[in-house]
Amino acid sequence: MIEEFQQAGKQGESGWKLVLTYDGTDYCGWQVQPGRITVQGTLAGAIERITGERMLPQGSGRTDAGVHALGQVASFALAAAIPEGNFLRALNRALPASVRVLEAVRVPLEFHARHSAVGKRYEYRIFRGEICPPWLSRYVYALNWPLNVAAMREAAAEVIGEHDFVSFAANDPDLAQRGMSSEERASTVRTIFASSWEEAGELLVYRVHGSGFLHHMVRNLVGTFLDVGRGHVAAGSMKTIMESRSRTAAGATAPARGLFLVSVDY
Repeated sequence: MIEEFQQAGKQGESGWKLVLTYDGTDYCGWQVQPGRITVQGTLAGAIERITGERMLPQGSGRTDAGVHALGQVASFALAAAIPEGNFLRALNRALPASVRVLEAVRVPLEFHARHSAVGKRYEYRIFRGEICPPWLSRYVYALNWPLNVAAMREAAAEVIGEHDFVSFAANDPDLAQRGMSSEERASTVRTIFASSWEEAGELLVYRVHGSGFLHHMVRNLVGTFLDVGRGHVAAGSMKTIMESRSRTAAGATAPARGLFLVSVDY
């Protein structure tokens, strides 16, 4: 396993912060994996081709295979004295069209895309029409079941606040191998600042803003809200599900293709 980049940096290095957007469909997630195409590995390769420096950019979070990003953040240090504007243009020439860099700025070496984050926003998109257009199918969960959206909104509001969200975390025995610290693995308490469902034409969109999210947490919340919408779970059951501290009490994991990391707060 490749060790995480050390933020202390070397003498003469500058810290960098990138804001990226990407179509995650054809990637095996963010985190670099041997023999697989990942966003982190693709970005590291582009930076090396531009600067000649081998490094591993650290992301604000490890989006899973098929998950997209509108505002992923990455940080790293470089010795190369390259102007910000030139670096931005060079990165977008070096990267595939499925990954675009929206912003490239110098930051203090202490800045870390993940450790410095204080909040994140995600959204999950569901297509409710009869026939999903092919240009949307990579980015939505096409689902035209009858749904009680009012009940889903009620359930979404119940998760606002500080709670233990272990019932909505992935059953993931190899978290340690994914680079998470023992402290991160031990804490499953998160604070949700906003949680809501909105209808926009044929789209039903879940938007959530929180202090942080567990592995698969948003997709597991969406799967549970869908159970509420279908009448399989009562809208007022979210507190009971959270208090059970059992993954089996919550709904199925919604497909990755509908999930977007929207932005990161610092």
